[in-house]
Amino acid sequence: MGVSSVKKQFSRICIASLGLLMMVLIICYSPEILKLTMSLDHFRDHILSTGKLGPIILIFFQVLQTVIAPIPGEVIQIAGGYVYGTSIGTLLITVGMLLGAMMAFYFTRFLGGAFVERLLKKDKFQWMASMMDNKRFSIFLFIIFIIPGLPKDLFIYAAGLTSIKPLRFFVILLVARFPWLIASVSIGSNIYQKNYLSTIIISGVAGLAFILGLIYKDKLINKLSTFKRSNSES
Repeated sequence: MGVSSVKKQFSRICIASLGLLMMVLIICYSPEILKLTMSLDHFRDHILSTGKLGPIILIFFQVLQTVIAPIPGEVIQIAGGYVYGTSIGTLLITVGMLLGAMMAFYFTRFLGGAFVERLLKKDKFQWMASMMDNKRFSIFLFIIFIIPGLPKDLFIYAAGLTSIKPLRFFVILLVARFPWLIASVSIGSNIYQKNYLSTIIISGVAGLAFILGLIYKDKLINKLSTFKRSNSES
């Protein structure tokens, strides 16, 4: 067995172990996790009560949301700003988002490719599968990640099926998601500091973008799919 084979096998074992650990934690603690996220004050008290482990726990919450998404990502991001402020909160949430994305991406690439492929064959995900072999897949990814209301987390898994280089993928993900991460975290920070005008302005802009994303989601998906087909035929 060559060195590359040993490294690949080791990576698979690590990812499988992390996945198993995540499943066990979710099964055991999902009721408590959902209860914590129902109140910003409750969430803040819990995080701060853990002392130096607080940042790690917040990162874990964001990883959990990215990998399995039992709760909306915005809830954790707002809570991060409510607990740690905009700067530190954004840093911790970004770390958690990237770690979760790495777990999802490499899970598909090393272990769960067959499962994700079967999922993408379902009718409601056909549009996603049709984009993955396009030369402009990176552009599609950026559009998907930057527009609110589109299925970002599932696309992280789907990207693992493609030949895209990991570094390229994570840079696209970070650049596209970062403005919205800052916006969500700053909302939480402004709520805690009682800067209600700033909260209303940022929330209004983010909410409008999210609503527009939902309204035009199907049209955008159809346009991207049509572009893919016309590009293949030319």
